[in-house]
Amino acid sequence: MPDTKPLGNLPIDPPTAPEHPLPQGACDAHLHMLAKEAAFPLWEGRVEDPAEGSLQEWVARQRRHGATLGLGRTVVVHSILYGADNAVTLAAVAALGKDRARGIGLVRDGADPSELDALAAAGVMGIRLNYVHGGVLSWAGAKALAPALAARGMHIQMLLHTHQHMTEIADDLRDLPVPVCFDHMGWPDVSLGVDDPGFQTLCALLKDGLAWVKLSGAYRLARTPATVDPFAKALLDANDTRCVWGSDWPHIMLADAEQPDSGALLTQLIAWCGGSADRLHRVLVSNPEALYGFDPSRR
Repeated sequence: MPDTKPLGNLPIDPPTAPEHPLPQGACDAHLHMLAKEAAFPLWEGRVEDPAEGSLQEWVARQRRHGATLGLGRTVVVHSILYGADNAVTLAAVAALGKDRARGIGLVRDGADPSELDALAAAGVMGIRLNYVHGGVLSWAGAKALAPALAARGMHIQMLLHTHQHMTEIADDLRDLPVPVCFDHMGWPDVSLGVDDPGFQTLCALLKDGLAWVKLSGAYRLARTPATVDPFAKALLDANDTRCVWGSDWPHIMLADAEQPDSGALLTQLIAWCGGSADRLHRVLVSNPEALYGFDPSRR
């Protein structure tokens, strides 16, 4: 294993339970699974090490997390801490069960079709491109892989800053043969407001059904939750059939953000939905079924 880095924090375990029960089949569409053991080597380019625990211990933590919050489905997003070695994510999806869990993998430019076949067979529904922290896949590489992803029913998940990149890639997005789902509400600069051209471009793409977005990572955007509310509501109003929600548990690579309580983040989503049970059901149940292929008959 490479030289150690600063150690990440353990999540709040268990989180605070929401005041109201969630709909059956609710999905946490963005979390990471970790393991600090030799079977899952860490990437040399990482900025931190995962907090202590074997995969078995992390699976137990995730199950407590989901059971406490009322989330019966999970999308495990592969962490850049492990580079393009997806072993920990595949093992986690298998342990959680493919009827209840899906994965988002990470591959390098020019990934071989056999690698994509193996990921798809293991329950991976997309690959992730990270414009914020860097990584091993470029935007050009993702576009080149798009036809192969489409053939396997997979999509692209992308982390970027809307105020820096969205307008420059918008035309490419309209021509891609696969959906693109943006993490963390497009990670906008909230000081620019919802009228920022990059954020408005994301809203327009949602309205036209040409993109998806994760209502996740609010705690990374601002220390005051209310600051993020207009952005989340704008995305929902643009097209709530293209929004999913994720806790971002266990909240790795926090930088300047504070360790959040996943229950508080879920309560924030409920408030964004403004008391609409139909909207909450779309974000937590029917939208994840459409994007990740969960079986509606197995809620």
